[in-house]
Amino acid sequence: MQSPIRTRVALAGAAALGLLAVFAGPGSAQAAPSANAPADTSVGNVTGFEAAAGSVFTLHAGAAEARVSFVAADTFRIELAPDGKFTDLTGSDIVLPQGKPPAARWKDKGDRYELSTDKVTLRAFKSPLRFALYKADGTQLWSETKPLSWTGDTTTQTLSRGATEQFYGGGMQNGRGNTSHRDQTVQVGVDDNWNDGGHPNSVPFYLSTAGYGVFRNTYAPNTYVFGQPVTASAKEQRFDAYYFAGDAKQVIGDYTQLTGKPFLPPVYGLEPGDSDCYLHNANRGERHTLDALKVADAYRTNDMPNGWMLVNDGYGCGYENLPGTAKGLQNDSMRMGLWTEDGLDKLADQVKAGQRVAKLDVAWVGDGYKHALDGCKAAYQGIEANSDARGFTWAPESWSGAQRCGVQWSGDQSGSWDYIRWQIPTYAGAAMSGLAYTSGDIDGIFGGSPKTYTRDLQWKSFLPTVMTMDGWAASDKQPYQYGEPYTSINRDYLKLKESLLPYMYSYAHEATKTGVGPVRPLALEYPDDPKASTDAAKYEFLSGQDFLVAPVYQDTAVRNGIYLPKGTWIDYWSGRTYQGPATVDGYSAPLDTLPLFVKAGAAVPMWPGIRSYQDRTASSPLAWDVYPQGNSSFQLYEDDGVTRASRTGAFATQRAEVFAPRRGAGDVTVQVGASKGEFTGKQAARPYQLTLHTGSAPSQVEVAGHKLARLGSKAAYDKAATGWFYDPSDRGGVIEVKTSTLRTDKPFEVKLKNTSAVGGRTPGAAVTLAAPAGQELGAGASGTVAVDVTAGTRDATGVQVSLTAPAGWTVTPAAVDRVAAGTTRRVQVGVTPARDAKPGEVTLTANSAYNSGSSQQRIAVSVMPAPPSGDTWASDMAWLTSTNGYGPPERDRSNGESGAADGHTLTLAGKTYAKGIGAHADSDIEVYTGGRCTAFTADVGIDDEINGYGEVAFSVEADGKVLWSSPKVTGASATVPVDVPLAGARHVHLKVTDTNNSKSGDHGDWGAAKFSCA
Repeated sequence: MQSPIRTRVALAGAAALGLLAVFAGPGSAQAAPSANAPADTSVGNVTGFEAAAGSVFTLHAGAAEARVSFVAADTFRIELAPDGKFTDLTGSDIVLPQGKPPAARWKDKGDRYELSTDKVTLRAFKSPLRFALYKADGTQLWSETKPLSWTGDTTTQTLSRGATEQFYGGGMQNGRGNTSHRDQTVQVGVDDNWNDGGHPNSVPFYLSTAGYGVFRNTYAPNTYVFGQPVTASAKEQRFDAYYFAGDAKQVIGDYTQLTGKPFLPPVYGLEPGDSDCYLHNANRGERHTLDALKVADAYRTNDMPNGWMLVNDGYGCGYENLPGTAKGLQNDSMRMGLWTEDGLDKLADQVKAGQRVAKLDVAWVGDGYKHALDGCKAAYQGIEANSDARGFTWAPESWSGAQRCGVQWSGDQSGSWDYIRWQIPTYAGAAMSGLAYTSGDIDGIFGGSPKTYTRDLQWKSFLPTVMTMDGWAASDKQPYQYGEPYTSINRDYLKLKESLLPYMYSYAHEATKTGVGPVRPLALEYPDDPKASTDAAKYEFLSGQDFLVAPVYQDTAVRNGIYLPKGTWIDYWSGRTYQGPATVDGYSAPLDTLPLFVKAGAAVPMWPGIRSYQDRTASSPLAWDVYPQGNSSFQLYEDDGVTRASRTGAFATQRAEVFAPRRGAGDVTVQVGASKGEFTGKQAARPYQLTLHTGSAPSQVEVAGHKLARLGSKAAYDKAATGWFYDPSDRGGVIEVKTSTLRTDKPFEVKLKNTSAVGGRTPGAAVTLAAPAGQELGAGASGTVAVDVTAGTRDATGVQVSLTAPAGWTVTPAAVDRVAAGTTRRVQVGVTPARDAKPGEVTLTANSAYNSGSSQQRIAVSVMPAPPSGDTWASDMAWLTSTNGYGPPERDRSNGESGAADGHTLTLAGKTYAKGIGAHADSDIEVYTGGRCTAFTADVGIDDEINGYGEVAFSVEADGKVLWSSPKVTGASATVPVDVPLAGARHVHLKVTDTNNSKSGDHGDWGAAKFSCA
């Protein structure tokens, strides 16, 4: 029998959003368990059924009651009260008012009730009560394998698992999340672990590729076991879950419709941030809050973007002179932020003094996740209540609903290669739980190195939000602190991030509508790709839909295992095209090169040449970076970037549509539509710059129906106000176009005649370049660099190969008459580095010009110091690498504290050594011998200053082979003599390794360490 349709508000008593400024006490989510509750009890048979208001249904099962409430046509809630008394411990904290519920109907089918909307049917089987969900077409989405069950403190739902079903969610799961949780256990709750395997910023939500998602409406810890069957448990004796039907994007959208769409950050929030303590900093000596302005000035002096600064980030760090600090930061195009260690009671005055960013402390979860969520909302609301700015907060621990008020930050970590590795899947995976803004400090707040900082900054430039933390490490970690080449590389990536603000800001706005953040795992955009859910795609992510980022997370200049899904992908740096699905190995990634690919069809809006968004003026250009293939489009979103006026309609959108051949030759047209909408500061007119990656020169370029002048050189193009230029040597062939100043309320068209889609007129014909890894050159010495030239589908003739090298280097190009189609020729290019070239990795750009085009590829070579010309002490040589367990290794001293040259006289078994190395396990010192040394000698042991403690082993390794290793050495051991033949080795490593998992006292000395050389 079907009930008459009646309407009733689904979420009875739900309050408005109410960004509360008060704390509501402990966030305990456990209903008090019955003292007589069995150890494990399941729901029994249905003993009664009631339908109310057309969308709420109650099922009785003895003393227990279950309630089903439809929220939307594809969203509903199941509650279970074992004792028949429903509770709602989150109240209006998380779930927002949803408006009028949908019309729902029910049928008694004998063995079950069917509760339906136009999109889904929930079957409630009677004996015993068990649920199963179906789409309107009869497709099963999930089914309970046994009834809901409970113990004294836990409720569990048990679901069947499909043969290929994959699972995502749980919020921020460190080291995973962008690939499937299938066969894994996911914990949701506080674990005080911010490193790999931890789960800060947990979210009690998961989604399935079977077409559904589940949100447990609770503050209690959850455990999801995605085995066969799937079990989802919460630590409370009540069951309260919302279900969503649809694909992954629909489910994320429905979940964030229920709990809040991600907030729209101010545009400066998408710029990098800087964090430090400037008042009474124990690590830096006596300082004052206004000293932050010196750092802000240094960002400007070094031409580096930075949008905001936390000036009191350190325990016990206060502040002074906030108005003066805020004003000074604004003069450097930055906003002031504060850490909320001391709570939010002073927030109103702080905001009035200029605060625009609030970072919450981990203490906010001391009383539970309700406390944390209330803190996020209160800080967000406090900024908005006392200024015209948008709320902007950062939090290291949060819960469902926090996506509407803050950035989720992964906490205090130490910079290392492993830190980079596990963070890659963390942030992309968090997007599967509706967390649009997740991030971690560049290179952590402890540890790190110039190289790991640079590598970490590269890929985090493609996250929407990021900051660097300075005051906790041994030395400041601003991106300009490391010297060359690091400073220049860091600047390039920060300015690339800045230029991509229109792209990222448009995706940020999209997240407010869809719930889907800018950073995405491949599985979200390519759900039908079987590799997207696996480890094949674990260490990469999408930034928007157009950029695929594959960070380097090891100390290497080569990246392997880059998975490219279906489609055409273009190397951002070289213009080389790849056809997916494919796995790229041996990708050349010198220190300045982030493996970065753009999807064909992309039209990327950019702000060229700026350090800050405030550098933009009424006449600044808008640039479009276009990779034409077929028909594609991008909708640019713009508003004033700072105030909340956009919420009442003060914004504009402008769509660029690209029409091009699917492949090969043809015309390319870019139609830029009229900008629709108004906001304060909107450009009434602006010039446009277009970069079109076609690989083919057009015969003519027209703008708004008028022929545009072709310029004869890049210098002429840069100087001209309008015109176009084709550069065959730029990333496989690029067309650059400048328009005159055009009204933004009028559409216009750019037409390129007789050109091609990305990849050129003859796809696959381009030459590709590569180089063997591990090539070395000596400073001031003539040598060669090998470049591998591979022809495409056509012979390449008249091939000229050269290298772009640093100033002071000399290069002798090489020529090859012919490289047959599909074959590879190795070409030796003569190179002589400058005499004063510093040892270390150097990026060279290999260039080839041939009969039908040109190609380029960045490659890494290593410059070695001059090899020894005679016997030499190891402490007098250049150290290529010098890792150490504590502080730096010391030359001619024992290992000291965290600074250089703070050790003591080297002493082993009562003997002192004037020359040698003082290290601390685990230690690795690499020197270059260049094949000129015959032997290495030393006396090794643990320094006498340790008084008998410590336990280590020493080893000498050369060119990848272990030549000698010591027995276990303790602080009480006799000195061990070392005499190792080197037999022409080029690279020698001196290692000290801990042997008992306790590094206390592991001061390993290399006394009288000497190389015998010709």
